Amino acid sequence: MDLVFASNNKHKYEEILAMLDKKYHLLSLEDIGCKEEIPETHPDLQGNALQKAEYIYQKYHRNCFADDTGLEIAYLNNRPGVYSARYAGEHCSFEDNMNKVLQEMGDTPFRKAQFRTVIALILNDEKFFFEGIVKGTILTEKHGKDGFGYDPIFLPDGYNLSFAEMDVLTKNKISHRGQAVRKLIDFLKNYNYATK
Repeated sequence: MDLVFASNNKHKYEEILAMLDKKYHLLSLEDIGCKEEIPETHPDLQGNALQKAEYIYQKYHRNCFADDTGLEIAYLNNRPGVYSARYAGEHCSFEDNMNKVLQEMGDTPFRKAQFRTVIALILNDEKFFFEGIVKGTILTEKHGKDGFGYDPIFLPDGYNLSFAEMDVLTKNKISHRGQAVRKLIDFLKNYNYATK
């Protein structure tokens, strides 16, 4: 079964591809010839995920899913949240975003945070949502070279390695996106295609 992942983020695509059962053929936006920027104008993760999935479903008529992920830091009133990808500005880098967070956090001891992912799936004109959350702490400096986004400054609870110091299999087992994707996969396994 073909499923389109409505994202231009190659890191996310590779993470999900590593988890998905071989009976699902994961297509990228490039695979379906989608070169335009997909809008993300909602003030919450679920709204953005659904907006991206609906855009692809309506324009390309393909079963698809999209995700939106936010880093929610208690000390910063749950910022950057829905603005995580562009926290330091419209054309900022991962480094810019991390530097802004570290600057705003300063040396406060209150460093609790969580990563939250919401996946919106559109399958045969039906909509479904899946969520994953991982709690942790914001480090005072960057650790590790792997991963992407805020991975070098996020230490998941119960571990002594940042997300950027973990191999992809370990990260996928515990990460917010990993949890949400596993819920998506379990749903797909049990979905009754015959009656649709």
